Amino acid sequence: MKNNKAIFLENKSLAKKMVAELSEKKGEPGWMTDFRLNAYNLFTSMPMPTWGVDLSQLSFDDICYYLNPIDQKARSWDDVPANIKKTFDALGIVEAERSVLAGLGAQFESEVIYKALKKEWLEQGVIFNDTETALKEHETLFKKYFSTVISANDNKFAALNSAVWSGGSFVFVPTGVHISMPLQAYFRIDAPAMGQFERTLIIAEPGSFVHYVEGCSAPVYRSSSLHSAVVELIALPGSHIRYTTIQNWSNNVYNLVTKRAIAHEAATVEWVDGNFGSYKTMKYPAVILQGARAHGKVISIAVAKHSQQHDSGAKIIHAAPFTTSQVIAKSISSDGGRSAYRGLLKVTKDAADTVASVQCDALLLDSISQADTYPTISVHNDTACVSHEATVKSIDARQLLYLQSRGLSKQQAQALILGSFISVFIDMLPMEYAVEINRLISLEIEESVG
Repeated sequence: MKNNKAIFLENKSLAKKMVAELSEKKGEPGWMTDFRLNAYNLFTSMPMPTWGVDLSQLSFDDICYYLNPIDQKARSWDDVPANIKKTFDALGIVEAERSVLAGLGAQFESEVIYKALKKEWLEQGVIFNDTETALKEHETLFKKYFSTVISANDNKFAALNSAVWSGGSFVFVPTGVHISMPLQAYFRIDAPAMGQFERTLIIAEPGSFVHYVEGCSAPVYRSSSLHSAVVELIALPGSHIRYTTIQNWSNNVYNLVTKRAIAHEAATVEWVDGNFGSYKTMKYPAVILQGARAHGKVISIAVAKHSQQHDSGAKIIHAAPFTTSQVIAKSISSDGGRSAYRGLLKVTKDAADTVASVQCDALLLDSISQADTYPTISVHNDTACVSHEATVKSIDARQLLYLQSRGLSKQQAQALILGSFISVFIDMLPMEYAVEINRLISLEIEESVG
Protein backbone atom coordinates (compact mmCIF):
# COMPACT_ATOMS: atom_id res chain seq x y z
CA MET A 1 0.00 0.00 0.00
CA LYS A 2 1.74 3.16 -1.16
CA ASN A 3 1.02 6.76 -0.27
CA ASN A 4 -1.26 8.72 -2.58
CA LYS A 5 -0.49 12.20 -3.81
CA ALA A 6 -2.89 14.70 -2.30
CA ILE A 7 -5.64 15.91 -4.57
CA PHE A 8 -6.66 19.57 -4.52
CA LEU A 9 -3.35 20.36 -2.79
CA GLU A 10 -2.12 22.85 -5.37
CA ASN A 11 -5.43 24.66 -5.84
CA LYS A 12 -6.61 25.35 -2.33
CA SER A 13 -9.33 27.86 -3.15
CA LEU A 14 -12.69 26.26 -2.41
CA ALA A 15 -14.98 26.15 -5.44
CA LYS A 16 -18.16 24.36 -6.53
CA LYS A 17 -16.16 22.34 -9.08
CA MET A 18 -13.94 21.02 -6.31
CA VAL A 19 -16.97 19.93 -4.27
CA ALA A 20 -18.41 18.07 -7.26
CA GLU A 21 -15.05 16.41 -8.00
CA LEU A 22 -14.74 15.27 -4.38
CA SER A 23 -18.15 13.62 -4.51
CA GLU A 24 -17.32 12.00 -7.86
CA LYS A 25 -13.99 10.70 -6.58
CA LYS A 26 -15.74 9.08 -3.65
CA GLY A 27 -18.33 7.46 -5.92
CA GLU A 28 -21.26 8.93 -4.02
CA PRO A 29 -24.94 8.70 -5.02
CA GLY A 30 -26.54 11.69 -6.67
CA TRP A 31 -28.46 12.79 -3.58
CA MET A 32 -25.20 13.23 -1.67
CA THR A 33 -23.64 15.24 -4.50
CA ASP A 34 -26.71 17.49 -4.48
CA PHE A 35 -26.46 17.78 -0.70
CA ARG A 36 -22.84 18.89 -0.96
CA LEU A 37 -23.47 21.44 -3.70
CA ASN A 38 -26.42 22.95 -1.84
CA ALA A 39 -24.25 23.17 1.28
CA TYR A 40 -21.53 24.93 -0.71
CA ASN A 41 -24.03 27.54 -1.86
CA LEU A 42 -25.16 28.06 1.73
CA PHE A 43 -21.55 28.38 2.90
CA THR A 44 -20.70 31.08 0.37
CA SER A 45 -23.84 33.05 1.26
CA MET A 46 -23.31 33.04 5.04
CA PRO A 47 -21.22 35.72 6.78
CA MET A 48 -18.41 34.85 9.16
CA PRO A 49 -19.46 34.81 12.83
CA THR A 50 -18.62 38.07 14.55
CA TRP A 51 -19.08 36.71 18.08
CA GLY A 52 -17.01 34.19 20.01
CA VAL A 53 -13.36 34.05 19.01
CA ASP A 54 -11.61 36.33 16.53
CA LEU A 55 -11.67 34.63 13.11
CA SER A 56 -10.39 37.57 11.08
CA GLN A 57 -7.08 35.82 10.31
CA LEU A 58 -8.69 32.59 9.08
CA SER A 59 -8.41 32.39 5.29
CA PHE A 60 -10.44 29.74 3.44
CA ASP A 61 -8.11 30.14 0.44
CA ASP A 62 -5.14 28.86 2.44
CA ILE A 63 -6.65 25.52 3.47
CA CYS A 64 -6.14 22.13 1.83
CA TYR A 65 -9.65 20.66 1.71
CA TYR A 66 -8.79 17.07 0.92
CA LEU A 67 -5.68 14.98 1.39
CA ASN A 68 -5.76 11.22 0.92
CA PRO A 69 -2.76 9.58 2.65
CA ILE A 70 -3.35 6.04 1.32
CA ASP A 71 -4.63 4.20 -1.74
CA GLN A 72 -7.16 2.11 0.18
CA LYS A 73 -8.31 1.50 3.72
CA ALA A 74 -6.27 -0.99 5.71
CA ARG A 75 -7.87 -4.34 6.53
CA SER A 76 -5.45 -4.90 9.39
CA TRP A 77 -2.99 -2.74 11.29
CA ASP A 78 -0.14 -4.48 9.49
CA ASP A 79 -1.40 -2.99 6.20
CA VAL A 80 -1.12 0.61 7.39
CA PRO A 81 1.84 2.45 5.78
CA ALA A 82 4.90 2.55 8.03
CA ASN A 83 5.08 6.33 8.33
CA ILE A 84 1.43 6.58 9.44
CA LYS A 85 1.67 3.53 11.68
CA LYS A 86 4.65 5.07 13.45
CA THR A 87 2.59 8.16 14.33
CA PHE A 88 -0.30 6.18 15.77
CA ASP A 89 1.92 3.62 17.50
CA ALA A 90 3.57 6.48 19.38
CA LEU A 91 0.10 7.47 20.62
CA GLY A 92 -0.60 3.94 21.88
CA ILE A 93 -3.55 3.45 19.52
CA VAL A 94 -3.28 -0.26 18.79
CA GLU A 95 -2.33 -1.12 22.37
CA ALA A 96 -5.53 0.59 23.49
CA GLU A 97 -7.52 -1.50 21.02
CA ARG A 98 -6.15 -4.71 22.45
CA SER A 99 -6.72 -3.81 26.09
CA VAL A 100 -9.70 -1.56 26.69
CA LEU A 101 -11.63 -0.95 23.47
CA ALA A 102 -14.52 -2.67 21.74
CA GLY A 103 -13.55 -1.03 18.46
CA LEU A 104 -11.06 1.42 17.01
CA GLY A 105 -10.94 3.85 14.10
CA ALA A 106 -8.01 5.99 12.98
CA GLN A 107 -8.25 8.97 10.62
CA PHE A 108 -5.15 10.54 9.06
CA GLU A 109 -5.76 13.83 7.24
CA SER A 110 -9.03 13.42 5.26
CA GLU A 111 -9.49 9.65 5.27
CA VAL A 112 -10.13 6.92 7.82
CA ILE A 113 -7.21 4.55 7.28
CA TYR A 114 -8.22 1.81 9.69
CA LYS A 115 -11.39 0.56 11.37
CA ALA A 116 -11.87 -2.50 13.54
CA LEU A 117 -14.66 -3.89 15.73
CA LYS A 118 -14.40 -6.89 18.03
CA LYS A 119 -16.24 -10.00 16.82
CA GLU A 120 -18.48 -10.04 19.89
CA TRP A 121 -20.20 -6.84 18.80
CA LEU A 122 -20.24 -7.65 15.10
CA GLU A 123 -22.25 -10.76 15.89
CA GLN A 124 -24.81 -8.65 17.76
CA GLY A 125 -25.40 -6.43 14.75
CA VAL A 126 -23.35 -3.39 15.80
CA ILE A 127 -22.09 -1.29 12.89
CA PHE A 128 -18.86 0.65 13.41
CA ASN A 129 -17.60 1.96 10.09
CA ASP A 130 -16.09 5.07 8.65
CA THR A 131 -18.89 7.31 7.43
CA GLU A 132 -18.14 6.84 3.72
CA THR A 133 -18.30 3.05 3.97
CA ALA A 134 -21.60 3.35 5.83
CA LEU A 135 -22.99 5.49 3.02
CA LYS A 136 -22.08 2.80 0.49
CA GLU A 137 -23.01 -0.31 2.47
CA HIS A 138 -25.98 0.93 4.52
CA GLU A 139 -27.35 3.71 2.35
CA THR A 140 -31.03 3.39 3.41
CA LEU A 141 -30.19 3.52 7.12
CA PHE A 142 -27.63 6.24 6.56
CA LYS A 143 -29.96 8.47 4.54
CA LYS A 144 -32.73 8.08 7.14
CA TYR A 145 -30.67 9.81 9.84
CA PHE A 146 -27.95 11.82 8.06
CA SER A 147 -28.25 15.60 8.58
CA THR A 148 -31.48 15.22 10.56
CA VAL A 149 -29.93 16.69 13.71
CA ILE A 150 -27.62 19.30 12.13
CA SER A 151 -28.66 20.68 8.77
CA ALA A 152 -26.32 22.32 6.29
CA ASN A 153 -27.89 25.74 6.97
CA ASP A 154 -27.29 25.51 10.74
CA ASN A 155 -24.19 27.74 10.66
CA LYS A 156 -21.36 28.67 8.30
CA PHE A 157 -19.01 25.92 9.48
CA ALA A 158 -21.71 23.25 9.43
CA ALA A 159 -22.32 24.30 5.83
CA LEU A 160 -18.60 24.05 5.04
CA ASN A 161 -18.42 20.58 6.59
CA SER A 162 -21.53 19.49 4.69
CA ALA A 163 -19.91 20.57 1.42
CA VAL A 164 -16.49 18.94 1.85
CA TRP A 165 -16.93 16.31 4.60
CA SER A 166 -14.62 13.32 4.51
CA GLY A 167 -14.05 10.57 7.05
CA GLY A 168 -15.58 10.31 10.49
CA SER A 169 -17.43 7.48 12.21
CA PHE A 170 -20.79 5.82 11.72
CA VAL A 171 -22.09 3.85 14.70
CA PHE A 172 -25.34 1.90 14.85
CA VAL A 173 -26.25 -0.01 18.01
CA PRO A 174 -29.25 -2.38 17.69
CA THR A 175 -32.10 -2.53 20.16
CA GLY A 176 -31.09 -3.72 23.63
CA VAL A 177 -27.36 -4.12 22.87
CA HIS A 178 -25.04 -2.76 25.58
CA ILE A 179 -21.46 -2.33 24.37
CA SER A 180 -19.52 -2.74 27.60
CA MET A 181 -16.21 -1.36 26.27
CA PRO A 182 -15.66 2.01 24.57
CA LEU A 183 -15.43 2.53 20.83
CA GLN A 184 -12.62 4.94 19.97
CA ALA A 185 -11.76 7.06 16.96
CA TYR A 186 -8.53 9.05 16.69
CA PHE A 187 -8.15 12.00 14.32
CA ARG A 188 -4.73 13.24 13.27
CA ILE A 189 -3.83 16.30 11.19
CA ASP A 190 -0.22 15.87 10.05
CA ALA A 191 0.15 18.26 7.10
CA PRO A 192 0.50 22.06 7.20
CA ALA A 193 -2.53 24.25 6.34
CA MET A 194 -4.71 21.16 6.43
CA GLY A 195 -8.47 21.13 6.84
CA GLN A 196 -10.13 18.15 8.51
CA PHE A 197 -13.89 17.85 8.07
CA GLU A 198 -15.00 14.53 9.49
CA ARG A 199 -18.69 13.69 9.83
CA THR A 200 -19.81 11.44 12.67
CA LEU A 201 -23.25 9.89 13.07
CA ILE A 202 -24.24 7.67 16.01
CA ILE A 203 -27.63 5.97 16.30
CA ALA A 204 -28.57 4.10 19.48
CA GLU A 205 -31.74 2.04 19.10
CA PRO A 206 -34.18 1.61 22.04
CA GLY A 207 -32.62 0.25 25.24
CA SER A 208 -29.04 0.21 23.90
CA PHE A 209 -25.82 1.71 25.29
CA VAL A 210 -22.60 2.93 23.68
CA HIS A 211 -19.61 4.94 24.86
CA TYR A 212 -17.70 6.58 22.02
CA VAL A 213 -14.30 8.17 22.69
CA GLU A 214 -12.74 10.67 20.30
CA GLY A 215 -9.12 11.81 20.41
CA CYS A 216 -7.48 14.48 18.26
CA SER A 217 -3.96 15.86 17.76
CA ALA A 218 -1.73 17.73 15.31
CA PRO A 219 1.92 18.85 15.13
CA VAL A 220 2.89 22.52 15.12
CA TYR A 221 3.44 24.29 11.80
CA ARG A 222 3.81 27.98 10.93
CA SER A 223 0.65 27.91 8.84
CA SER A 224 -2.72 27.39 10.51
CA SER A 225 -4.95 24.35 10.10
CA LEU A 226 -8.71 24.06 10.38
CA HIS A 227 -10.74 21.37 12.10
CA SER A 228 -14.45 21.72 11.42
CA ALA A 229 -16.37 18.55 12.29
CA VAL A 230 -20.08 17.81 12.51
CA VAL A 231 -21.30 15.23 15.04
CA GLU A 232 -24.90 14.00 15.20
CA LEU A 233 -26.20 11.73 17.98
CA ILE A 234 -29.63 10.11 17.95
CA ALA A 235 -30.66 8.41 21.20
CA LEU A 236 -33.90 6.53 20.62
CA PRO A 237 -36.27 5.70 23.54
CA GLY A 238 -34.53 4.28 26.60
CA SER A 239 -31.05 4.33 25.05
CA HIS A 240 -27.86 5.83 26.47
CA ILE A 241 -25.05 7.50 24.52
CA ARG A 242 -21.89 8.83 26.12
CA TYR A 243 -19.59 10.79 23.81
CA THR A 244 -16.14 11.60 25.20
CA THR A 245 -13.81 14.01 23.41
CA ILE A 246 -10.15 14.50 24.30
CA GLN A 247 -8.86 17.15 21.91
CA ASN A 248 -5.20 18.13 22.13
CA TRP A 249 -4.73 20.08 18.94
CA SER A 250 -1.53 22.09 18.46
CA ASN A 251 -1.68 25.86 18.96
CA ASN A 252 -2.00 26.61 15.23
CA VAL A 253 -5.36 24.84 14.75
CA TYR A 254 -8.73 26.56 14.48
CA ASN A 255 -11.17 24.13 16.13
CA LEU A 256 -14.67 25.11 14.98
CA VAL A 257 -17.06 22.25 15.61
CA THR A 258 -20.82 21.61 15.64
CA LYS A 259 -22.05 18.79 17.90
CA ARG A 260 -25.68 18.04 18.72
CA ALA A 261 -27.83 15.21 20.03
CA ILE A 262 -31.51 14.37 20.15
CA ALA A 263 -32.71 12.37 23.16
CA HIS A 264 -36.05 10.64 22.78
CA GLU A 265 -38.29 9.35 25.58
CA ALA A 266 -36.33 8.20 28.67
CA ALA A 267 -33.05 8.38 26.73
CA THR A 268 -29.79 9.73 28.13
CA VAL A 269 -27.06 11.64 26.30
CA GLU A 270 -23.79 12.62 27.96
CA TRP A 271 -21.10 14.80 26.43
CA VAL A 272 -17.71 14.60 28.20
CA ASP A 273 -15.66 17.28 26.49
CA GLY A 274 -11.97 18.04 27.05
CA ASN A 275 -10.15 20.85 25.20
CA PHE A 276 -6.42 21.10 25.84
CA GLY A 277 -5.02 22.66 22.69
CA SER A 278 -5.81 24.63 19.52
CA TYR A 279 -5.33 28.29 18.76
CA LYS A 280 -9.04 29.17 18.67
CA THR A 281 -11.93 26.95 19.72
CA MET A 282 -15.67 27.38 19.27
CA LYS A 283 -17.61 24.32 20.43
CA TYR A 284 -20.97 23.99 22.20
CA PRO A 285 -22.18 20.36 22.50
CA ALA A 286 -25.98 20.39 22.54
CA VAL A 287 -28.75 18.06 23.68
CA ILE A 288 -32.34 18.45 22.59
CA LEU A 289 -34.49 16.63 25.15
CA GLN A 290 -37.30 15.74 22.80
CA GLY A 291 -38.95 12.92 24.74
CA ALA A 292 -40.47 12.80 28.21
CA ARG A 293 -38.07 11.81 31.03
CA ALA A 294 -35.03 12.26 28.79
CA HIS A 295 -31.78 13.31 30.45
CA GLY A 296 -28.86 15.34 29.17
CA LYS A 297 -25.48 16.02 30.74
CA VAL A 298 -22.48 18.03 29.56
CA ILE A 299 -19.24 17.88 31.54
CA SER A 300 -16.47 19.97 29.99
CA ILE A 301 -13.01 21.32 30.68
CA ALA A 302 -10.99 23.89 28.73
CA VAL A 303 -7.32 24.64 29.35
CA ALA A 304 -6.07 27.84 27.69
CA LYS A 305 -2.44 28.99 27.69
CA HIS A 306 -0.55 31.78 25.94
CA SER A 307 -2.33 33.01 22.76
CA GLN A 308 -5.06 30.36 23.08
CA GLN A 309 -8.72 31.27 23.20
CA HIS A 310 -11.41 28.73 24.06
CA ASP A 311 -15.02 29.77 23.58
CA SER A 312 -16.97 26.68 24.56
CA GLY A 313 -19.92 25.56 26.59
CA ALA A 314 -23.20 23.72 26.18
CA LYS A 315 -26.73 23.96 24.87
CA ILE A 316 -29.63 22.13 26.50
CA ILE A 317 -33.17 22.43 25.18
CA HIS A 318 -35.99 20.94 27.25
CA ALA A 319 -38.82 20.24 24.82
CA ALA A 320 -40.77 17.60 26.78
CA PRO A 321 -42.08 17.12 30.34
CA PHE A 322 -40.15 15.56 33.22
CA THR A 323 -36.80 16.07 31.49
CA THR A 324 -33.60 16.70 33.45
CA SER A 325 -30.20 18.14 32.63
CA GLN A 326 -26.88 19.04 34.19
CA VAL A 327 -24.08 21.21 32.82
CA ILE A 328 -20.72 21.45 34.58
CA ALA A 329 -18.07 23.55 32.84
CA LYS A 330 -14.52 23.93 34.17
CA SER A 331 -11.78 26.13 32.73
CA ILE A 332 -8.14 26.77 33.57
CA SER A 333 -6.39 29.82 32.12
CA SER A 334 -2.69 30.60 32.39
CA ASP A 335 0.07 32.64 30.74
CA GLY A 336 -2.40 35.03 29.15
CA GLY A 337 -4.82 32.39 27.88
CA ARG A 338 -8.53 33.16 27.62
CA SER A 339 -11.44 30.82 28.35
CA ALA A 340 -15.11 31.63 27.93
CA TYR A 341 -18.21 29.64 28.82
CA ARG A 342 -21.08 30.33 26.42
CA GLY A 343 -24.24 28.38 27.12
CA LEU A 344 -27.93 28.12 26.38
CA LEU A 345 -30.49 26.52 28.68
CA LYS A 346 -34.00 26.66 27.25
CA VAL A 347 -37.19 25.29 28.75
CA THR A 348 -40.11 25.33 26.31
CA LYS A 349 -43.75 25.79 27.30
CA ASP A 350 -44.32 22.05 26.84
CA ALA A 351 -41.53 21.03 29.25
CA ALA A 352 -43.48 20.76 32.50
CA ASP A 353 -41.66 19.72 35.68
CA THR A 354 -38.20 20.19 34.19
CA VAL A 355 -35.17 20.11 36.48
CA ALA A 356 -31.95 21.71 35.18
CA SER A 357 -28.70 23.01 36.61
CA VAL A 358 -25.68 24.88 35.22
CA GLN A 359 -22.36 25.24 37.05
CA CYS A 360 -19.41 27.19 35.61
CA ASP A 361 -16.09 27.30 37.48
CA ALA A 362 -13.01 29.13 36.22
CA LEU A 363 -9.50 28.94 37.66
CA LEU A 364 -6.99 31.69 36.83
CA LEU A 365 -3.34 30.84 37.42
CA ASP A 366 -2.01 34.38 36.97
CA SER A 367 -3.11 38.01 36.67
CA ILE A 368 -2.85 38.27 32.87
CA SER A 369 -5.23 35.43 31.97
CA GLN A 370 -8.97 35.82 31.49
CA ALA A 371 -12.19 33.92 32.07
CA ASP A 372 -15.65 34.99 30.86
CA THR A 373 -19.15 33.59 31.25
CA TYR A 374 -22.02 34.21 28.80
CA PRO A 375 -25.00 32.21 30.03
CA THR A 376 -28.42 32.42 28.39
CA ILE A 377 -31.37 30.95 30.31
CA SER A 378 -34.82 31.01 28.76
CA VAL A 379 -37.69 29.47 30.74
CA HIS A 380 -41.23 29.32 29.34
CA ASN A 381 -42.86 26.94 31.85
CA ASP A 382 -43.41 28.04 35.45
CA THR A 383 -43.17 24.48 36.80
CA ALA A 384 -39.48 24.27 35.89
CA CYS A 385 -36.76 24.14 38.54
CA VAL A 386 -33.62 25.78 37.12
CA SER A 387 -30.38 26.78 38.85
CA HIS A 388 -27.20 28.51 37.69
CA GLU A 389 -23.97 29.29 39.49
CA ALA A 390 -20.57 30.55 38.41
CA THR A 391 -17.25 31.09 40.18
CA VAL A 392 -13.90 32.58 39.21
CA LYS A 393 -10.94 32.03 41.50
CA SER A 394 -7.20 31.57 41.74
CA ILE A 395 -5.25 28.89 43.60
CA ASP A 396 -5.74 29.43 47.34
CA ALA A 397 -2.38 30.45 48.85
CA ARG A 398 -3.36 29.01 52.24
CA GLN A 399 -4.25 25.67 50.72
CA LEU A 400 -0.97 25.68 48.81
CA LEU A 401 1.00 26.46 51.96
CA TYR A 402 -0.76 23.71 53.90
CA LEU A 403 0.05 21.06 51.28
CA GLN A 404 3.67 22.18 51.14
CA SER A 405 3.83 21.91 54.93
CA ARG A 406 2.84 18.24 54.52
CA GLY A 407 5.95 17.56 52.46
CA LEU A 408 4.79 18.26 48.90
CA SER A 409 6.76 20.48 46.55
CA LYS A 410 5.05 23.57 45.19
CA GLN A 411 4.61 21.85 41.81
CA GLN A 412 3.08 18.75 43.42
CA ALA A 413 0.77 20.83 45.58
CA GLN A 414 -0.46 22.84 42.58
CA ALA A 415 -1.02 19.68 40.57
CA LEU A 416 -3.05 18.19 43.44
CA ILE A 417 -5.24 21.30 43.67
CA LEU A 418 -5.81 21.29 39.93
CA GLY A 419 -6.65 17.59 40.01
CA SER A 420 -9.30 18.26 42.62
CA PHE A 421 -10.68 21.16 40.56
CA ILE A 422 -11.28 18.95 37.50
CA SER A 423 -12.17 15.73 39.36
CA VAL A 424 -15.79 15.80 38.15
CA PHE A 425 -14.46 15.55 34.59
CA ILE A 426 -11.86 12.89 35.38
CA ASP A 427 -14.46 10.76 37.14
CA MET A 428 -16.40 10.44 33.86
CA LEU A 429 -13.45 8.84 32.04
CA PRO A 430 -12.36 5.20 31.89
CA MET A 431 -9.37 4.71 34.18
CA GLU A 432 -6.83 4.46 31.35
CA TYR A 433 -7.94 7.83 29.95
CA ALA A 434 -8.15 9.46 33.39
CA VAL A 435 -4.47 8.67 34.01
CA GLU A 436 -3.54 10.17 30.63
CA ILE A 437 -5.57 13.32 31.25
CA ASN A 438 -3.93 13.90 34.61
CA ARG A 439 -0.56 13.64 32.86
CA LEU A 440 -1.72 15.97 30.10
CA ILE A 441 -2.96 18.57 32.58
CA SER A 442 0.38 18.48 34.38
CA LEU A 443 2.24 19.06 31.11
CA GLU A 444 -0.11 21.84 30.02
CA ILE A 445 0.35 23.86 33.19
CA GLU A 446 3.98 22.96 34.02
CA GLU A 447 5.49 26.15 32.58
CA SER A 448 2.78 28.35 34.04
CA VAL A 449 2.92 27.13 37.63
CA GLY A 450 6.44 25.70 37.81
